[in-house]
Amino acid sequence: MVLYLEQHYTAVGTIIQFKTLPTLQFSELQTKTFPWYFGIQTTLPIALAVTLPGRTFGPAGGLRGLFDPANRWGTLVPLATLFITGLANWAVLLPASKACIVERRNQEAKDGKRSWDPPPHSQELTELNKKFGILHGISSLLNVANFVASVVYGITLAARIH
Repeated sequence: MVLYLEQHYTAVGTIIQFKTLPTLQFSELQTKTFPWYFGIQTTLPIALAVTLPGRTFGPAGGLRGLFDPANRWGTLVPLATLFITGLANWAVLLPASKACIVERRNQEAKDGKRSWDPPPHSQELTELNKKFGILHGISSLLNVANFVASVVYGITLAARIH
């Protein structure tokens, strides 16, 4: 589920939205979607940890099995990575990005020019665009880490239930 969500939203949904919607509507849609997306990224690893299947002759299932040394690299680390990257996006980067967007829209109103209009831009708008780009870049890197952790956990889970 995590892997499907990551792949579908990032590789399919966002690209279609970006190519189809005007920039302002795309931005509004992303602003409404990301709290849910990051919320799922944060909470689903908890559900996966609680429902971790055990092995007959190996580590227990659930939270107890999660902390078994045999599950450290294939289960604990990927699920912790999923949780931490989702939480960082949801609790830190999302609010910072929203605040930056508000600042940027206020500056756009002062300048009479949108942030995505061709340059030149005011120094303030240029700095806000750079700040937003940095926040977006960090969030994207966290999403890549989240995707890799999903793949690692998926491989481990498939081997466990095979």
